[in-house]
Amino acid sequence: MKQVIVFFGVLLLCSLILALDPVWAMTVETAPIEALRQYLQEDPKHRPPLSEKHFARQPLTKAEAESAAELLWNYHREQIIAERKKMIDDRVLTIRLGLGTLKLRMAFDYTIYGKPVDGMRSLYISLHGGGATSPEVNDQQWENQKKLYQPDEGIYLAPRAPTNDYDLWHKPSIDLLLDYLIESLIVLENVNPNRVYLMGYSAGGGGSWKLAPRMADRFAAVATMAGHPDTAEPYGLRNIGFTIHMGGKDTAYNRNRLAEEWKHWLKEFQDADPDGYKHWVQIYPELGHWMNREDKSALPWMAQFTRDPFPARVVWKQDNVPHRRFYWLKVSGPDAQRVGAMVIASYVGQEIRIEHCDARSLQIRLHDRMIDLDQPVRIVSDEEVLFEGIVPRTIEAIATSLEERKDPESLCYAEVSLKF
Repeated sequence: MKQVIVFFGVLLLCSLILALDPVWAMTVETAPIEALRQYLQEDPKHRPPLSEKHFARQPLTKAEAESAAELLWNYHREQIIAERKKMIDDRVLTIRLGLGTLKLRMAFDYTIYGKPVDGMRSLYISLHGGGATSPEVNDQQWENQKKLYQPDEGIYLAPRAPTNDYDLWHKPSIDLLLDYLIESLIVLENVNPNRVYLMGYSAGGGGSWKLAPRMADRFAAVATMAGHPDTAEPYGLRNIGFTIHMGGKDTAYNRNRLAEEWKHWLKEFQDADPDGYKHWVQIYPELGHWMNREDKSALPWMAQFTRDPFPARVVWKQDNVPHRRFYWLKVSGPDAQRVGAMVIASYVGQEIRIEHCDARSLQIRLHDRMIDLDQPVRIVSDEEVLFEGIVPRTIEAIATSLEERKDPESLCYAEVSLKF
């Protein structure tokens, strides 16, 4: 009898708590994953931001983080299917900038070769030549680029540059369009996010040369054919394969001489950092601007590489088109995004070392593929300890990384914010 009374007493107490404080009851009685599942089923127009929900900041186990990541990725996946399928089917991307009326538009075409590997396809993005000329000439260059290369496996995609300027492939809008395109094809054509490759010929080669260091965390490898580096520098190429193909007699704009200079430059970088800067520079002595398709050897070379979203060392130098995130690093503020601003960071075991940082605010994004998040993490700069302790996995960290980049392979479970 006493046991029955106790049981009903506890039941009554729980009922009172639920009635008095439903928010407390949810956090106690509902696991964060179930709360997330319910949240994602609500109307997006009326639900509060995820950052305002208590469950989004609760520490997660590794298994819970994996479940949360799967739920959030599937949610974004369904959004991409609903919002972008027609654009991919029509072969024209149109994206709006911010809340304004300005739109970016880019046509493209692609062909699929070979059979998927483990159910997923590689993606080769190939940029056409031309540049500061008539639309008709650039259209002809685009048509030529569509047939220029054939990978053994994967999607071979040739976009049409949105403009007809000399820098048609390295304007700031190109980064946004390529990001959007890659995100879309990860879902709609089952592209492996870790097997995305970039290449280009002539003006397209110049574009891939410029884009490679500033978008390296998107690609496994990049090839530039008969291009010009403009103001590009090798720093950001540390964790990808990079290959240059150039005719020895391609003297316009000093292209052949610059390719030779980069050959020595890349060797110096690799000698100083042997685990990085994998490269191949091929100069064809008797050829000019047209390399008689000898440069097609770049495709199987690139195919050797698979992107590591969490490399053990990151070297990030801002180009004239700044980015806020690069691999597992994020910066904020004008100092961090000025041309030439640099961040270098690495990790071994449970320690992260900030080797150089020009930013006043730096976020370290973490995943269990990098560090054991059940154990304390130590972050140091020179001999100063900047942080030491457990970094909790949270739904908020996972959701934030996916909102910024809809890439299921590079999302993060936890983050630490540092001030300098």
